[in-house]
Parts: sequence; structure tokens; C-alpha cells
Amino acid sequence: MDLLRVGNMSYCPANATICNVTSCLMPPDNFNQILNTVLTTSITILLALVMFSLGCSVEFKKFWGHIRWPWGIIVGFLCQFGIMPVAGFVLALVFSVHPIQAIVILIMGCCPGGTGSNILSYWVDGDMDLSLSMTTCSTIFALGMMPLCLFLYTKKWVDSSAIIIPYDSIGISLVTLVVPVGIGIFVNYKWPKQAKIILKVGSVTGFILIITVAVVGGVLYKAAWIIDPKLWIVGTIFPAIGFTMGFLLASLANLSWQRCRTVSLETGMQNTQLCSTIVQLSFTPEQLGLIFTFPLIYSIFQILIAILFVIGKFTSNSFFALFLKPIQRLLY
Repeated sequence: MDLLRVGNMSYCPANATICNVTSCLMPPDNFNQILNTVLTTSITILLALVMFSLGCSVEFKKFWGHIRWPWGIIVGFLCQFGIMPVAGFVLALVFSVHPIQAIVILIMGCCPGGTGSNILSYWVDGDMDLSLSMTTCSTIFALGMMPLCLFLYTKKWVDSSAIIIPYDSIGISLVTLVVPVGIGIFVNYKWPKQAKIILKVGSVTGFILIITVAVVGGVLYKAAWIIDPKLWIVGTIFPAIGFTMGFLLASLANLSWQRCRTVSLETGMQNTQLCSTIVQLSFTPEQLGLIFTFPLIYSIFQILIAILFVIGKFTSNSFFALFLKPIQRLLY
């Protein structure tokens, strides 16, 4: 930076590391990095508490029943690692995006389901036992399916070995899901009355947390919002495709209306935080300028669409009632 001037005098700031007669070198500003770390840690802790509260809605016998007879989980698996990667691949081709942008779209499509789907499944009267078992299984399956899907679909644009899969982040996601939910199931078994109170508080907190994360993310990375308009369009369409196709496949699999809603949310709501981590590990700062905001765009629009589902619980003018339910009736 240039020297600071006071009257006719020039001088370097006290924290300058190198100073000459014309300019000085300042240490890197780590404020955003520190803020991001604090926010990530805080959100992880809060999310673990929310997942504990949602676990209080689960009966172990029903949860274990989905594991033993995993028809709903299989349908979710086909949606998560079948439909979503293909949808990402097709969108990248249709919109003729930059190769780097195509990769980030595919990374998003190959991610497992996010925990936000569990919170919203509760609010739309979904099958919580199925929702939590699907999220758990998709996170475990992601350890193998993400590398496989990225290998299959990214070959057109890049060597898949250049994409770094953060297995530690996947592991952390799994721990923050399984452990709190397990404790919640135990609490529901031992103290069912107290579990209902915890569930009510946690579900409201979780809904507020989802909105807060979207708003804070938008403000924190406001400088990165100027990106290719094509990514805005894809970020809007992609989650809608996931919600719709998940619902249709669940309907074709003859799942109940409650479980169709659950599979729809599990398919459309991806683990955007994991996608952001992969993007930051795999690309240079120059490349990040083209793609960094896409996971946040996807996150915001998946939340907006999911909020329509929540509104649909209280009014008939919803995405489900106006669009998905008539389709289900036509299928039968």
C-alpha cells in the first residue's frame, strides 16, 4: 500500500512488515477467514443441538425398520446419486457454461443430502424416521459415490483427480448427524414428555438457523455476487429439478404421500457446505472468482422453494398442492 501522509510527512503504519521510501507491505488481513471460522464452528454446534432435538421425534423401532427394509432409502439413493448428478451434467451442457463452472455444478449434484432437509421435513409433516435415515445413509454412501460420480461426469471438462474430496468434512457431517440424533432417540425413549418440549424448541430454532445462515452468507460474501448470469439460472432451476424428480420417483415407487414429501426434500436439499469446501480445496483463487458463490445461490433457492413446502402445510396455494399432488394423482 502507499505510505500514509500527514501534512508533508509520509510514514508507514505501525503494523507494516516492509517499508521503503514509496510504499509499505502490510500483513494479510485474516478478518474474513477468522469470521468464517467462527461462524462455521457456531453453526456446527447449533446444528448438532437442532439434530438432537429432531432425534427426539424418532422412535428407534421405526428408524431401524427403515434400515432393515430400506425401500425408501433405496429410492432416496437413486434420487441422490442417480438423478442429481445427471441433472447437473445436463444443465451444464444445456447452458454451455465455462468448464470450471460445469465442475462446480456437478460437485453440487454429487453431494449427499443436507441436514436442512431434516428440519424442513419436520415442518411439512414428513416421515422423520425416513428423513434422518436417508440423510445418514447418503452421507455414508457419499464416501464412495462422490468420487465415482465425479469420475463419470467430469471427464468431459477436467481430470477428476484434480477435485479434492474432503473426507474429514464428510466424517464431521456424519458425526454431527448421527451422535446428536442417537442421543435424541434415547431421550425420546426414556423421557417422551420432555422430548416433545425439546422437539418444539429445536424445530423452531432450526428453522430460524436455516434463514440466518442464508442471510449471513449473502452478506459475508456480498463482493462475490457478480458472476455469470447462467449460474444464477442454474442455481434456481437445479434445486427445483431435485424436488420435483425426487417426488416423482417416490410416487412411481408407490411410497405414501408423507414419504413422497420426505424424499422430495432429501433430493432437492443438498449439502451445500460440503460443496463449498470441495470448491475451495480444488481451485485457485482466480478460478474461485468464477464459481465461489454458486453453492450459496443454490442454498438460497433451495431454502426459498422449501419454505413454499412449509407454507403448504397451512395453505392450499403451495408448490405441493398446485403442482406435485396433481401429478401424483395422474400417476395413479
